[in-house]
Amino acid sequence: MPPAAPNQPFGPKFDEALLLAHDLHRHDIRKGTGRPYISHLLGVCSLVVDYGGDEEMAIAALLHDAVEDHGGRPMLEQIRERFGDRVAHIVDGCTDSYVLDASQKEPWLQRKQEYLARIVHEDTDTRLVSAADKLYNARTIVRDLRLEGLTALDRFNGGRKNTVWYYDELVHAYRHAGTNDLVEELANVVDEMKRLTGYNRPAEMPRIASQEPC
Repeated sequence: MPPAAPNQPFGPKFDEALLLAHDLHRHDIRKGTGRPYISHLLGVCSLVVDYGGDEEMAIAALLHDAVEDHGGRPMLEQIRERFGDRVAHIVDGCTDSYVLDASQKEPWLQRKQEYLARIVHEDTDTRLVSAADKLYNARTIVRDLRLEGLTALDRFNGGRKNTVWYYDELVHAYRHAGTNDLVEELANVVDEMKRLTGYNRPAEMPRIASQEPC
C-alpha cells in the first residue's frame, strides 16, 4: 500500500512508527524538564504535517531521534527495513551522531558545525523535518526563558551563548538552502530567543553555511 499523501488519513505504517517511537523513548525525559520525551516527537510530527509533510515524513518525524538515542546505525538499518529508504534517509539527515555510547560522541561544537554544513545539502523533505524539530525546540526554549530566565539555557551542552548561536546558524543554513514558511517561523522564534537573552552571534564564530548562492 503506498503511503498516504497530505490531507489523507495515515495508514498502518504510521501506527507502527508511533508504537516504535513510544517503545524506544518510553523511559526518556526532556532535558531538564522531567517531561516525557514522546511529547517532543509528537510535537515535531504535528509540525511536519501542519507544514505539508506526507505520511513518510510524519513517520520520519516520529523516529528522528531513534538513531542518535537508541541504537546508532543498526537502528537506522532497522528503520530502513521496516519503513523504507525514504524514511531512513530523512532520519539519517536529522541525525548528528551515530555512536552507541553517548560518552563517545564528538564534542558538542564539532557535531553542531558538521550538522550545519551538512543540512544545507539535504533534500527539501529532510530539511523540513529537521526544521520542524528545531522549531519545536526553539519554542520550548523561548517559553522556558520567559519562565526561568537565562538559567533555562544551562541545561544544554552548548551553554548559553553557543545555544543561541546554534539556532541562529540553523536559520541561516535553512534559508541558504531555500526558505519556506516553517523556516521563517523558526526565524521569528529565534529572533525572540535573541531578544530575551540579549545574545547575538559572537563575532569569533564564523558562519558555517557557505555565503555563495546556491
